[in-house]
Amino acid sequence: MKQFNMKWLLLVLALGALLLLGACGGKKAAPAPPPPPPPPPAPTASIAVSPTTVQAGQSASLTWQTTNATDVSIDGIGAVQPNGSQSVSPSDSTTYHLTAKGAGGTQDATARLTVTQAPPPPPPTPTVTDEDLFNQNVKDVYFDYDKADVRGDQQTSVQADAQFLNQHANMSITIEGHCDERGSTEYNLALGDQRASAVKTALTTAGISASRIKTISYGKEKPFCTESNEACWQQNRRGHLVLTK
Repeated sequence: MKQFNMKWLLLVLALGALLLLGACGGKKAAPAPPPPPPPPPAPTASIAVSPTTVQAGQSASLTWQTTNATDVSIDGIGAVQPNGSQSVSPSDSTTYHLTAKGAGGTQDATARLTVTQAPPPPPPTPTVTDEDLFNQNVKDVYFDYDKADVRGDQQTSVQADAQFLNQHANMSITIEGHCDERGSTEYNLALGDQRASAVKTALTTAGISASRIKTISYGKEKPFCTESNEACWQQNRRGHLVLTK
């Protein structure tokens, strides 16, 4: 009987020890808190303009790129896509300011477009009229005192006049005969007529049609120079060629 009781006692002690060990081993330590999430990435932004300099009225290409941005805008343009390009044509130099916003913050970028003013147009080329051409190229024919024959030293002027008139067949002329103040009015009118006729003959001989040439004598009534000396009289003894309008 004692032996039986001893076995039961040992069995109870063994079960108690097991229960005690189980109770101690079942108690677990509290788990560690999870690590904080990483911060959202910061936006990146870039903007460029090409070309960087234009004349007023010309256009340039504005190009931009961003990452990690949900709100992108450009001053003067407004909201834009995160990446894109656009043609711009400002009237004045402009700095384009891009702002990219996202969960990770804000990023700015700028691009400068310089606008130069177009140079003023060149002044219009002055129109050269037939009268201008005529006055620039046609020379008078001068005579000796009381003479109506074309002097040898005036042949060059006659030939140059004829060459110009041949090149401008649309032009007709009047040859005015002039004299200096010496002699009577009637005499000088006749002498002026002879001088005008002499120049006409010289031009027709050089190939100018007589139908393009008229003559008139003013004698001493329309002097080019009014002083009473030889230097002045020489200027008045002439066949003066005038473009007929």
